[in-house]
Amino acid sequence: MIDHKLLEILACPVDKQPLEDHGDYLVNPRLGKAYPVQEGIPVLLDDEAVDWPLEASN
Repeated sequence: MIDHKLLEILACPVDKQPLEDHGDYLVNPRLGKAYPVQEGIPVLLDDEAVDWPLEASN
């Protein structure tokens, strides 16, 4: 989980809007993108984003 104060200042690199904390991902529900959080560090690179919601694995 990301510290609440840090989450307040982080923004999506694409639309510059707030992100939602979903544990291992910071999510932009407007664009359907999720950015991974690796070892507590958000990776806010468009190339690293995955589609949201995540597909359930079979």
